[in-house]
Amino acid sequence: IIEAVGQTPMVRLHAIEKDVPGVELYLKLEYMNPGGSVKDRPARQMLLDAIESGRFTRDKTLIDATSGNTGVAYSLFGAALGYKIALVMPANVSKPRKDITQAYGTTLIHSDPMEGSDGAIRLVRKLVAENPDKYFYSDQYSNPSNPGAHYLGTGVEILEQVGDRITHFVAALGTSGTAMGTTRRLREHHRKIVCVAAEPKEALHGLEGLKHMASSIVPAIYDPTLPDEILPVSTDDGWDMSDRLAEQEGLMVGHSSGANVAAALTLAKRLVAKGEPGCVVTIACDRHDRYFAPLKWEKKYVW
Repeated sequence: IIEAVGQTPMVRLHAIEKDVPGVELYLKLEYMNPGGSVKDRPARQMLLDAIESGRFTRDKTLIDATSGNTGVAYSLFGAALGYKIALVMPANVSKPRKDITQAYGTTLIHSDPMEGSDGAIRLVRKLVAENPDKYFYSDQYSNPSNPGAHYLGTGVEILEQVGDRITHFVAALGTSGTAMGTTRRLREHHRKIVCVAAEPKEALHGLEGLKHMASSIVPAIYDPTLPDEILPVSTDDGWDMSDRLAEQEGLMVGHSSGANVAAALTLAKRLVAKGEPGCVVTIACDRHDRYFAPLKWEKKYVW
């Protein structure tokens, strides 16, 4: 199962492209990883690198803060390799994510739902400080193996799949690993590729797993000078695009994926306005089914 990560397919968004004639839109289906999300890549890399270096041994429990998908990946690989996993996540993350991680035998520790992912980070740091011999803190927000996984995998695969046609790449910011690692690899291409990082437009938003950097604990792996642009995306645009992708493209993706495609569409519209062709690539982070319970109620009341 460890070797099943990566080499995810890419699809062209023919229905969405109708809004931007002359520009190609591609979506890399990261939910086709065995754990169902893009987070399989960094979780696998962080786990294997820590084991190889001797920082994570069987007498310790790997612990990290997560909004869900990285936790699912840790749990999957921990079960496969026989390592203990504990996760700190906000109490209001979707029930499917809690259920999936516990099915693998993972210990869940809930942080204050009103403090979001930053609250989970603060709590995990407190637990590690109190129990340094018990835990190995993987720290996906600071671990160079997180963007390293995308430098070694995601970026390479994108170039293999679309080659010189790619003109733009966009990825939303959470831990920022996908955007940072993939951008670094695409920067090495022989031709200029415009790399854009998308982030929630509002500090209080409903794009689970994404960070509004100005109001958040900024990940150590994040370099704001690396992207060509930071593009804000509203919660409604992310949610509406995920609905549109299901209805018009047959793609059931989560709201962070919707935000990615909404940002990609914004970039494509700029190209159309200038009369320029282009090829914009972005990421489908996970599947929509992890957000089903609840869904419409959250959209109406959470923010």
